[in-house]
Amino acid sequence: MTRRPTPTAAITLAVLVAVGVSGCTPLGASRPETGYPWHTGIVATTFWVGEIFDPGAADGSQRFSTYDSRWLDSYGGCDGILDDGGCRTEARTPTNDYFPTSMTPRENPFYLDLPFDDVNDPEGFATRGDVVPWADRAPYATVVDDRSQSLMKNRWVVLHRDGRLCYGQIQDAGPGEYRDAAYVFGDDDRRPANTRYGGAGLDVSPALNGCLGFTDLDGDDDRVDWAFVDDADVPAGPWTRIVTDSPVR
Repeated sequence: MTRRPTPTAAITLAVLVAVGVSGCTPLGASRPETGYPWHTGIVATTFWVGEIFDPGAADGSQRFSTYDSRWLDSYGGCDGILDDGGCRTEARTPTNDYFPTSMTPRENPFYLDLPFDDVNDPEGFATRGDVVPWADRAPYATVVDDRSQSLMKNRWVVLHRDGRLCYGQIQDAGPGEYRDAAYVFGDDDRRPANTRYGGAGLDVSPALNGCLGFTDLDGDDDRVDWAFVDDADVPAGPWTRIVTDSPVR
């Protein structure tokens, strides 16, 4: 696995230019060097806190997540618009930093999932010390054998699409698969094992949907490039207005 390099002035400048003074992401941003492999052309679908897309499926509700059994309460409610008892998504714009228009989130609205559950999946937990690139670093090295803590939750990811650059935090596992370490941590740009939802390799929040300029509010035709990024290399932007630091619960 590759490791985080020492950031260079050129990389820092490129990120600052990409983000812009207002925190929005103008077209023309290039992918920064993060020290982790880039995954390119990955299908990304959209999910949101409070969504119920399949009441009959064990993983069909976003009222809870892999890492938070009370995600809806922790977040502060439906990350969208309440409509006839349901929670539907909405278009997000840079006017209010892509934040929801009908509620005030308690956690970062720039969130996503990746298909590796390092807490509830026995294989994921057993192998995380070997496959997660930062497992041997502080503060993770001391909790690798502690199932009450995740090496994935709250970690940052940088996403790139059509010259737009946005950042988000991992808050769930999926879509469709929960132990796809070869894709999530691999350095060969392989395709996700998941075959559902257009073969999606990650879900992104409505804020990231808007920030990245997706063509659909809730589709499976948009593709992104993504890579892990360390906390210290995340630039200020709308994604740092609220930074989630809650534990597994």
